[in-house]
Amino acid sequence: MSHLRLLPPALAALALSALPALAAPPRIVTDTAVTGALVAQVMGDLGAPEVLTEAGADPHHYQLRPSQARKLQDADLLVWVGPELTPWLQSPAEGLARGTALALLALPETQRQSYAAEGGHDAHAHEDHGHEEHDHDHEGHGHDHEGHDHTGTDPHAWLDPENGRAWLTAIAEALARHDPENAQTYRANAAAGAQALAALEQELQAQLQPAQGKTFVVFHDAYGYFTGHFGLNPAIAVSLGDAAAPSAARLSEVQDRIRDSHATCAFPEANHDPKLLQVAVEGTGARLGAALDPEGTRLPPGPELYAQVLRGIGTALADCLTAP
Repeated sequence: MSHLRLLPPALAALALSALPALAAPPRIVTDTAVTGALVAQVMGDLGAPEVLTEAGADPHHYQLRPSQARKLQDADLLVWVGPELTPWLQSPAEGLARGTALALLALPETQRQSYAAEGGHDAHAHEDHGHEEHDHDHEGHGHDHEGHDHTGTDPHAWLDPENGRAWLTAIAEALARHDPENAQTYRANAAAGAQALAALEQELQAQLQPAQGKTFVVFHDAYGYFTGHFGLNPAIAVSLGDAAAPSAARLSEVQDRIRDSHATCAFPEANHDPKLLQVAVEGTGARLGAALDPEGTRLPPGPELYAQVLRGIGTALADCLTAP
């Protein structure tokens, strides 16, 4: 560009205007901080996604602000887990004026399972979903628009690192389709993220091995992917999968299960009052561990958040379950 400095200002400006403009990276909107972290890893220095669920908010129960709805309408791509996690986003997603949506839970490569409270693993339960990035037709999900389903597929699938790796790749391919000029960068970033995730997985396996066989209590039924992947006992959940307050009958049933199982620890959860958990374990001998944050709602947003979520859960469980 040094030759442009020799030109008169008007001619230099004209020469610059004649250069081909670099395409701007696509505008990406995500549902939660965890999904946003995965997208941020793939985008790298090229940009950052807009995360709809604000810090400290419950992704199961949320209401879009008008400014967020406008950003969603202007997005080139919505990357979200799916209506199983955020039913409030299903209708806006179907009404997008432009762009497409990548529903991560619907991807064929996603390892899926039913809620831990139902006692079943249902990997690849959605073979009939077809693809992945689609034009807002979510009829096959089997969810109504009025509330969150407590049965069927557990949407907290990011807590299995295998899904995290698959989602990095899928996000990179979706971005590459929208922004072919930077496709190589997206794919390289996804590969680097998957490699770092594999190292973290090995670290957590070693950390959690002594905790295998221990029984513990959590606030809501969100940890089946994590416990299943790392060989831990399924957690006893006080609340159902949507984190709604349990009925008196369920609370009584949970208290009986905690006493009968001789649970070692009970873990409160970020953004939820620990008093309900404390009531459930009162008189059972279970000690309270550190608060878990499966959605990363209390963590600073950014590409490191996903690893911090997994490491935080692993460390909290290991510290309490293996304490003398």
